[in-house]
Amino acid sequence: MGPRTAVRLFYLALPLLFAIGKSDAQTIPGAANFRTSTRMVLVPVTVTDHYGKTILGLQAKDFNIFDDQTPQQIVSFATEDAPCSAGLVLDISGSMQSTLGVVKESALAFVRTANPDDEFLLLTVSTLPGASADFTTDTGALEQSIAYTRPGGFTALIDTVYLGLNDMRRARNPQRALVIVSDGMDNHSRYSKAELLRAALEADVQIYTIIIDNGAGASPGNTIPFRPSMIAKPGDQGAARQGPSLLEELADKTGGLYFHARNAAEAKEGMMKVSQALRNEYVIGYEPAEAAASGKLHRIRVKSNVPKVTVHARSGYYAP
Repeated sequence: MGPRTAVRLFYLALPLLFAIGKSDAQTIPGAANFRTSTRMVLVPVTVTDHYGKTILGLQAKDFNIFDDQTPQQIVSFATEDAPCSAGLVLDISGSMQSTLGVVKESALAFVRTANPDDEFLLLTVSTLPGASADFTTDTGALEQSIAYTRPGGFTALIDTVYLGLNDMRRARNPQRALVIVSDGMDNHSRYSKAELLRAALEADVQIYTIIIDNGAGASPGNTIPFRPSMIAKPGDQGAARQGPSLLEELADKTGGLYFHARNAAEAKEGMMKVSQALRNEYVIGYEPAEAAASGKLHRIRVKSNVPKVTVHARSGYYAP
């Protein structure tokens, strides 16, 4: 397994609000078959079928890419199992007490798919965001840290994800992802959803989410307590959707995937699909017109002419 044969566009990794002061833009050398002009935009793309399984073997001719609705010429295309820097965001707040076992099991399933050059950062969601001191390649120690986590506190989910995006700037691999396991509810963050969504677009990080359907009812075995929306109380359906919709939107806007899970088996299955997607990304490169660098949000849309597939790619970027 060799290093990724592409560079990330440096202006997609702007400093986040958690950062103190200013830091130089990060650049990563690319291979000779890629053009390394700072004008190039590199877009990681995952293609899945109806069941969330990753589709392999596609070529550049199978894609069309648009920048602010303007068709772009694909000037570079690659797919490779590259080393990944992944931040695991685990919700261990008091509301997750009955489902913490499922959270841990799914996180451990993801870690055990690691490649030798992968590195991980563990972040926990509680009254205050918690994060390990640095990235680690020691999966054994990481598994112990996950196993020893205990539930409690309020839920500062947005603040923890915000912190995670900032921490990912210290990652050594060009492929970077946050993997969130949570029900999506937040009751203790100082940052807003809008601030988080903007930060997510500014960061060169894909966000994948396992959404725990954590309802008020109880089910036998290892199934997560879950109350189907069809029998939910009329007044709480809107509030119940706020958490999951945030996690869905974070994944959609950054080119990641999201999966709903009602039990340990579904959570593990979702994690396996996340791992497969990270190992089998396409990277599409194009050079927008000079006038496109306006300092505003530029919308990206990637389409495939292959029938019955879904394309996942970041929805935009902020040019300097």
